[in-house]
Amino acid sequence: MNKHIQLPAGSASSPIYDVLRRDLVGGRFKAGEKLAINALKEQYQVGLSPLREALNKLAAYGLLVQENQRGFRVPKLSREELDDIARLRTELEGMALERAIAHGDAVWEADLLAAAHRLKRADITLDKGEEWERLHTQFHRTLVAPCGSVWLLRFIEQLHDQFDRYRRLGPKMPTIRQELDDQHHELVELALKRDASAARALMDDHIHKSYEVALARYQKHA
Repeated sequence: MNKHIQLPAGSASSPIYDVLRRDLVGGRFKAGEKLAINALKEQYQVGLSPLREALNKLAAYGLLVQENQRGFRVPKLSREELDDIARLRTELEGMALERAIAHGDAVWEADLLAAAHRLKRADITLDKGEEWERLHTQFHRTLVAPCGSVWLLRFIEQLHDQFDRYRRLGPKMPTIRQELDDQHHELVELALKRDASAARALMDDHIHKSYEVALARYQKHA
């Protein structure tokens, strides 16, 4: 916990918020762990005021639990929560994908192809670390971007972060990971063909396979 962490520059939100969010989703802190403010100040080399602001925002977002005057704690994990998150992801992302396919224009198609290409290159060259995770998130965001609802996109992003707390608990599962990587390419093909029904069915299966990975990792740590 005493290793200093370099904060990114030029973020739309505060750098400490972005890094803490990444670390909470990525499993740097254990579920149920109480966060020590002074240790965080030292670890992230940040002042008390921006740190508290970031912690309050993360609590409002659902990645931390605020305990009255006793500080902040990482939320616990549960099978019931994971099941609920996966169900909502299936419903909301399926809806968003159908809307995106109906409304997406040529610019969206180009953006989607570019995001898929970057992710495909990362599948080959990266070890599924933070850069791969960033490109993976960017791909899924791009896929549903023209759905026409800012609130739907916000809910989906929040569900992704909560889901990834489970998915990223354990080591890689190469066989299932390859299936999921292949499905990214298939989703792009179906989106470009404007086959909303087939794309939604594939998205449902994609989320279910990801759920199986997340569940296996949760059960191993429970």
